[in-house]
Amino acid sequence: MNNKSFDSKRIAYGYAKRPWLHKSVIKQLQIDCNLVADFTFKNGLDVGCGAGLSTKALRLICDKVTGTDIADSMVEVCKELYTDDKAYSFYVAKAEETRIPDEKYTIVTAAGCINWVDEKVFMENMREVLADNGLIVIYDFGITNRMVESDAYTKWYNDEYLARFPKPPRKENKWTQEDLPQGFTMEKQTEYDMEYSFDLEKFVDFMLIQSNVNVKIESGEISPEEARSWMMESLSPIFEGKEKQLIFSGYSWYIRKN
Repeated sequence: MNNKSFDSKRIAYGYAKRPWLHKSVIKQLQIDCNLVADFTFKNGLDVGCGAGLSTKALRLICDKVTGTDIADSMVEVCKELYTDDKAYSFYVAKAEETRIPDEKYTIVTAAGCINWVDEKVFMENMREVLADNGLIVIYDFGITNRMVESDAYTKWYNDEYLARFPKPPRKENKWTQEDLPQGFTMEKQTEYDMEYSFDLEKFVDFMLIQSNVNVKIESGEISPEEARSWMMESLSPIFEGKEKQLIFSGYSWYIRKN
């Protein structure tokens, strides 16, 4: 998929309203890395920052953070949203082309972008920008076909949603130690589930910025209004006018620069 399909203000503002599950990922990081509650990294980098939710999460454990993204519109929205906090900075760049900072980064996060990068070039770039003993955290999470106590949702997702909006192809290989260049160690890999509560309208807003749907919209096969109408109608009996708990699955990989 062409990453330029994400380079629009419609997607950028939509990303800014996504569930802030990144905060739960940071809590998972604190557990997985045995960090004390008040531990903070000195200087953090968030590559593929999107509209800044992952950068905002990294800021919870960093004195200062830099966010980068390939899309101009994403970085523009980040600057609009975080302009009042001097601990944030943002600039446009590919994940593989991070500038060498004056003070090397002690932690780097890459949320939901690693499937689109050149892995070898990315890691060599990380060698240049990451401090010795620095940590790279590669993570992602996504909506599943599971809703708490609802087989009807699972059926809708499998039989109706994926039939209309199939998952676009992308790399989904799980890295191993053998995939890393010399000087880096895969310390840990974890998988976990997270729950998030949506009402129908907010869930449809969320689904409209999923890559499955966005590919169809950007290609002109369906308009945002048509996609919204279909989802509202088909999901209404499942949501029953209530908030529902949706289940997301996530993973985190922890890579240390030796």
